[in-house]
Amino acid sequence: MITLLRLISILVVALRYRLDELVLSSLQHPLAHFMLRIVCLGWRPRRPRGERLRLALETLGPIYVKFGQVLSTRRDLIPADLADELALLQDRVPPFPSEQAAQIIQEALGSAPQALFAHFERDPVASASIAQVHFAVLHDGREVAVKVLRPGMRHAIERDLTLLRVLAGLVERLMPDGRRLKPREVVAEFDNYLHDELDLIREAANCSQLRRNFGPETGRAELLMVPEVVWEYCTSQVFTMQRMRGVPISRVEQLRQLGVDIPLLARQGVEIFFMQVFSDGFFHADMHPGNILVSDHPDTLGRYIALDFGIVGSLSEFDKNYLAQNFLAFFHRDYRRVAQLHIESGWVPADTREEELEGAVRAVCEPYFDRPLAEISLGQVLLRLFQTSRRFNVEIQPQLVLLQKTLLNVEGMGRELDPKLDLWQTAKPFLERWMHQRVGLRGLRQRLDQEASQWSQILPQLPRLVYSRLSQPDLTPAMQAEIQQLRRAQQGTQRLLGVLCGVLAVGLGVAVWAIVHGGAL
Repeated sequence: MITLLRLISILVVALRYRLDELVLSSLQHPLAHFMLRIVCLGWRPRRPRGERLRLALETLGPIYVKFGQVLSTRRDLIPADLADELALLQDRVPPFPSEQAAQIIQEALGSAPQALFAHFERDPVASASIAQVHFAVLHDGREVAVKVLRPGMRHAIERDLTLLRVLAGLVERLMPDGRRLKPREVVAEFDNYLHDELDLIREAANCSQLRRNFGPETGRAELLMVPEVVWEYCTSQVFTMQRMRGVPISRVEQLRQLGVDIPLLARQGVEIFFMQVFSDGFFHADMHPGNILVSDHPDTLGRYIALDFGIVGSLSEFDKNYLAQNFLAFFHRDYRRVAQLHIESGWVPADTREEELEGAVRAVCEPYFDRPLAEISLGQVLLRLFQTSRRFNVEIQPQLVLLQKTLLNVEGMGRELDPKLDLWQTAKPFLERWMHQRVGLRGLRQRLDQEASQWSQILPQLPRLVYSRLSQPDLTPAMQAEIQQLRRAQQGTQRLLGVLCGVLAVGLGVAVWAIVHGGAL
């Protein structure tokens, strides 16, 4: 009943903001224009279509705001007016009252903000779909940002996820590709990520891990800055971190005026993404422009600053190796290897013909090589690959859905920074170095170092274990005799069953003969 009411409310919001006009007007078909005239009833909306779409998504709740945030980076797929308006969802979602924020902080940390901080700004500096941020100053003088969870978020998300689960079940039952797409598993993954965002302690832990991955000792500190967590002021509803100063990455002209090398910044963004995915297996998975700043301080000018760590992705060693080999095969145009990898991983049926899958992948990817990013739409590539995967019954892997979303975000930011950026050539050297480290002597040494602690415990026990095994009596002859005895018993049982079946068949035959002849008499 709740799901039905939610569906009705979605339809009401769509009609209120005239999203029907937005959809039908984009369809070049006489029937669509006829339906548009009927629905409009002579009334035309006063607000621009982009503003109406943004307001509708804000009204519907956090899941739909997240969708709008991702869509805002896809200027190659949606008109510019829609992209500009949806970009406001990244950091200008309407805030909730400051009094509620102060009450949440007091309940979570045990004291009012005025007592906890030397200074607390009541007006939020940023408001997103899940939480809003207030600047503050600790009593020791450190400047911090205090993130406060929106009230009532868990109920709102559960309500929409219930509807998504119902829709996913319908897709799985009714669509021909339903089972292959695994919609219910994809919704389950989305469920996990959204609930992770509702626990700000988990977000703080994600922030701490990412900061450690790009710490001074890693040699990557010049690429990415991550705020320090103030753990004594963190709970599941409040997350306090170091305040970071910078320019939003979407303000390209301002960055250029500051002297930032924009093409270098674009290449570094791609390198940071692939470094997180393949070197760490742990990546920031909400990389829309509202969550990425660029430092404007003279000492760190042009360095990326990461914010909002509610959604992160992780990959297993199998996933990393499989993806890296696929990327390298694509970069070298080795489409046969791509086909083999899909078959070996079990993502396509084992009886798939390599040459057929190779030819299909070649037809999708070959037209996009040796072209600048401005002329390549990764969305179109993914769409064509999806159509190809349907033909070969490729199973969608839910654990990679978040990676695909993040890759779209990275492409969108790269397109904004430098339309001439070659995504393939930027990523290729990094992946080649990574694979060389994995399969070369350096990789062997790293794996030996990782296993050394286990070996140090096992090696001293080996002499005792070997002696214990050798000192045990040889039970092989007894086991062989037991097996022979079991085999003879099994053969005897089979012969007995054969005799019983024969007797039963004869008995049935006599009974049938008696019935037939008795009826004749």
